[in-house]
Amino acid sequence: MAGRGHSQDYRGDDADLHLLMGAVTSAFETVTVEEYDGQVLDFFANAEHPTLQRPHRACGFAPMVELLRYLEGNGFVTYIASAGDRDFMRPVAGEMYGIPPERVIGSALGLEYRGDGDSHQLLYKAAMDFFDDGPEKPVRIWSRIGRRPILSFGNSNGDLPMLSYSGRDGSPSLRLLLLHDDAEREFDYTAGAEQALETAGKQGWTVVSMKDDWSHVLASSA
Repeated sequence: MAGRGHSQDYRGDDADLHLLMGAVTSAFETVTVEEYDGQVLDFFANAEHPTLQRPHRACGFAPMVELLRYLEGNGFVTYIASAGDRDFMRPVAGEMYGIPPERVIGSALGLEYRGDGDSHQLLYKAAMDFFDDGPEKPVRIWSRIGRRPILSFGNSNGDLPMLSYSGRDGSPSLRLLLLHDDAEREFDYTAGAEQALETAGKQGWTVVSMKDDWSHVLASSA
């Protein structure tokens, strides 16, 4: 499980993302799921990260992809669990992370089915259905997979409930927290992760230093 699935210049907390998603919901009204899927693919085909100066689709963390493949090669089923828009991640999760759409868990707008003659569509509503962060994240994970994670990997305060919910008392589990501390290759910040870092220290969770533990950070340019 990962909190945010790709690199970004992040200085606030997940409340900022919540406010942003709530502010744009009206733009989705009357948009079908297929239309939005196409818009996402168009965006990733051309958009470049404003500070990393590389295509957005090449901003995935290469070590995270390696971890996903290692886990799958050893019998694990892997998921992306993010506060980000589920349907924004799904069209590119396969290319960037090798994760199929049915294994992407994220925030979502409401959906409505409309059938009229030969037209049968799913359209977005102009309202959030749920925001997949903080206490909501374990709820969404359980709703999707019906079990606790064995291994979870996060990078923000919003991932604390997911990390805490992983495993059962006395059973093997691994909780990993990514520290963004590499200003040269990505970004250096702790804003929005202070509580997670403090808890990791108290609980003995593994903190992964991007600067010290990763020999490489970003995926090759697509």
